[in-house]
Amino acid sequence: MNPNPRQIKLLQQVHKQASCTVDELAQCLEVTVQTVRRDVQRLSEAGLLARFHGGVRLPNSTIENIAYHQRENLHADGKRRIADAVARAVPNDCSLFINIGTTTEAIAKALMHHTGLRIITNNINVAAILSRNQNCEVIVAGGVVRPRDYGIVGEATVDFIRQFKVDVALIGISGIEPDGSLRDFDYREVKVSQAIISHAREIWLAADVSKFNRQAMVRVAHLSDVHRLFTDAVPPEPFVDLLAHAQVHCDIAD
Repeated sequence: MNPNPRQIKLLQQVHKQASCTVDELAQCLEVTVQTVRRDVQRLSEAGLLARFHGGVRLPNSTIENIAYHQRENLHADGKRRIADAVARAVPNDCSLFINIGTTTEAIAKALMHHTGLRIITNNINVAAILSRNQNCEVIVAGGVVRPRDYGIVGEATVDFIRQFKVDVALIGISGIEPDGSLRDFDYREVKVSQAIISHAREIWLAADVSKFNRQAMVRVAHLSDVHRLFTDAVPPEPFVDLLAHAQVHCDIAD
């Protein structure tokens, strides 16, 4: 499904609180309980929410991400604002890694007017977007193409990434847990992300606020490995203290 604006706001509220009652959602959205129940029914059938008696919560799965075509439409405004903030921070004439994800694809669109960039990516969608910018060079990693989102993964991808040392890695993530660990679902994708992190001089993480307190199976890195975080709202506790302790510069996109 493609959630409408009200359903997106409902999802954002559940992501913020982890679980909500139907009455709380009706009050927050300023709609009837019946409207919330209809939305919850549709969103749960799409696998975006899990229902319990009287309320909803985030799906339990830590082993499988939400489908790509659904993630494209979730938090789209927040991703756009994050992408614009990242693009303002990226200088011309620098080298970048860009990894897999709908947020990094939004960043690619925001970089269309930059010049002199050399971009190395394992994301075919990112490559397709930025290849239209004739003032930049795009290098695509080799490896196995994952059909569901056109990400490139595998040992060949890791070996390819290790040839380079770039100025900035622009990375997305599936979840940030309360201990500061950055997590994702596919261990093959994680291996590539770890290689990207190891071969960049600076790590910039782009993550909308729904990624905080979201669980996933495989550890990628820790917040302390990140130099800058770009997000769309003030992170919830305990992340403000974690970011301060790790000396991560937090950019709140407006």
